[in-house]
Amino acid sequence: MEKKKSNISMAVIKRLPKYHRYLSELLKNDVDRISSKELSEKIGFTASQIRQDLNCFGDFGQQGYGYNVKDLYNEISAILGLSKEYKHIIIGAGNIGQAIANYTRFDKLGFELEGIFDANPKLIGLKIRDIEIQDIDNLTSFLKTHKIDIGVICVPKNNAQKVCNLLVENGIKGIWNFAPTDLIVPDDVVVENVHLSESLLTLTYLLKDKEEENN
Repeated sequence: MEKKKSNISMAVIKRLPKYHRYLSELLKNDVDRISSKELSEKIGFTASQIRQDLNCFGDFGQQGYGYNVKDLYNEISAILGLSKEYKHIIIGAGNIGQAIANYTRFDKLGFELEGIFDANPKLIGLKIRDIEIQDIDNLTSFLKTHKIDIGVICVPKNNAQKVCNLLVENGIKGIWNFAPTDLIVPDDVVVENVHLSESLLTLTYLLKDKEEENN
């Protein structure tokens, strides 16, 4: 694979997981190779867009042959950083936290859940997939004795920054934030925000736009 080019747009980066997911399905269905046109019909991007996106990272296809599905899947896995395993913890064992903890596909992708923390006495001591929910007061000591790559924040908005600060102070460099607030972090810490209400409002805009278009 050629060296990754710099200044790749976030739009391209956000399309990579979709390529990864579709290629995974193709592998499960024993598809050995696929053209950009065929991939376009499955994934919904234009063939030209697919070629442009992949060319940002190297020359993967062969003219007249297309893409080797297994090779391309492995290359995109490596680009996405899936050539290593990541240890993560969940802070906040409410509905969202429990849903993430129960999502087994993360394990298959190499994300190992190491701990779950909450402040609710009714939840502390319960188990999710054999992992006991711990008191959040134990979080600092846990982080000092475990190498954790990613902290998943599923706490209410007013507690999110405090939890974030605690994670950063204990060496966490990746934060997956489900709290409806924008976190302040140092430059060497990466945050990916999942704002559910913003996603829902995008949907309502598109619904409204479609209705106006049809009137």
